[in-house]
Amino acid sequence: MAFALSDERIKEFAEILSRYPNKMAACIPVLHLCQEANDNWVSDEVTEYVAEKLELSAAHVKGVATFYSLFNREKPGKHQVWVCRTLSCALRGSEGIISHCEKRLGIKMGDTTPDGKITLRTAECLAACGTAPAMQVNKEYHENLTPESVDAVLDKLLAD
Repeated sequence: MAFALSDERIKEFAEILSRYPNKMAACIPVLHLCQEANDNWVSDEVTEYVAEKLELSAAHVKGVATFYSLFNREKPGKHQVWVCRTLSCALRGSEGIISHCEKRLGIKMGDTTPDGKITLRTAECLAACGTAPAMQVNKEYHENLTPESVDAVLDKLLAD
């Protein structure tokens, strides 16, 4: 089945286009809109849809989607957990947090739990240097992490 936006999201699409000087400039926010509408990933059908609607080549749209790490090229788990690994977080223990997450979930970074609930990823920076180590779960930040606080977050996600 071909990808298409709902009537409500078509209105959002039009609003996005109204904010930009040309269709190409709207590519990133339109991809975000379409990714959200497609179970949080950019399939080939989404790429084709965006290319057609923005009058761009599919290669251009795919290039944008593959360049930015916030676009999922494969269907992720229901929840995405991003653990920051840059200098401030690393100095305050993010490697231990990463190892703890991998062990607790039984997966490696970049993988999704077998039940499809959690995709585990690293982030280059979550802009929470003063409260490191940090992780982002979907759109929510968790800071000053400890293995215990991570377990509390993961427990909620796994119960969902």
